[in-house]
Amino acid sequence: MTFDPIYIHEMNCVSPLGIDLVSNWTQLLKGNSGIVQHDVGRIKNSYTSKIAPEEAIELLTPAEDSTLLERMLFTTAKPIVAKHAPTSRTAFVFSTTKGNVSFLEEGRTSDAALSVLAKKAAEALGFKTQPIVVSHACVSGLLALAVAKRLIQIGQYDDAVVLAGDVVSEFVLSGFQAFQAMSPFPCKPFDKDRAGVSLGEAAACVYVSKEKGAFKIVGEAAINDANHISGPSRTGEGLVQSIQRAANEARMDVMDVDFISAHGTATLYNDEMEAVAFHRLGLQEIPMHSLKGYYGHTLGASGLLETVIALKAMQEHVLLPTLGFEELGVSQPVNIIRTITRQPLMRLLKTASGFGGSNAAMMIEKVDY
Repeated sequence: MTFDPIYIHEMNCVSPLGIDLVSNWTQLLKGNSGIVQHDVGRIKNSYTSKIAPEEAIELLTPAEDSTLLERMLFTTAKPIVAKHAPTSRTAFVFSTTKGNVSFLEEGRTSDAALSVLAKKAAEALGFKTQPIVVSHACVSGLLALAVAKRLIQIGQYDDAVVLAGDVVSEFVLSGFQAFQAMSPFPCKPFDKDRAGVSLGEAAACVYVSKEKGAFKIVGEAAINDANHISGPSRTGEGLVQSIQRAANEARMDVMDVDFISAHGTATLYNDEMEAVAFHRLGLQEIPMHSLKGYYGHTLGASGLLETVIALKAMQEHVLLPTLGFEELGVSQPVNIIRTITRQPLMRLLKTASGFGGSNAAMMIEKVDY
């Protein structure tokens, strides 16, 4: 069965590097990172990427009692829904892994539910349809975009707003510490001295529809290899299949992409798995970066945030380097971008992987129109 292509029209993001896409892009070109030492609750001096109080002042406030995450979500989505007013045929697809999880410490169990956060965001932004929540480990942001694409293609909706966000909390940070996965310094994706993740907080938003736009989603897929509750497959099988199936839908050879925006968490096992998967597919020469050195791992926002930045890179014809990378530290060769490079960029491969063996891949093409 052949489906109509789905196009990406608008995009925005909020992070410690800026409260909109333009300010984020400016900081990225300067090589700046949001990762510094912070105290997070009772956890002291952890390298995380958190929005500073003076930056938080600039965030829009949908209601007096809004949390930081709610303000981040509202700030990144408001300009988009202002241009594309939601109708009764507009889907609202919301991605997060933990949402307002800190409510649990206050005994507000029901308020911590992801569905509650999604409904608050939908009401504040004026959506007429019920929100669709995607919470599937660290592939959530990319998977939410894929879900929106599929819902439009089957005719359930005419267009969609995809919104993703997560914040750094003591709850999440302590969990990664329990896995011994936190880096004692800003993370170094694919580097031989990498020692784990740096967590970050961000929100990202895109608007998609069947109307022709600047970017076209030409293929996507998500495969769960169920390898382990937290460890990725050593063979990269789930990621390999995700990329292959995305390429099949796109009717492209995987080698036709111009660059790869990898998951690149800087843990020993994730980066190794990705390198093995890319090598199995013959992608070792394709320029590749991870944005985790700038933003940290933003969990449910990461896939969408990194897609937004990659699309901006395509607009500007700029390949961003992998911040923190110095010397290759994986067993298979991959072409890690080391410096800002300017060249025409038409096709992107975005990948994401997460706990529980989850993997996702998407191919996006720039459109001349």
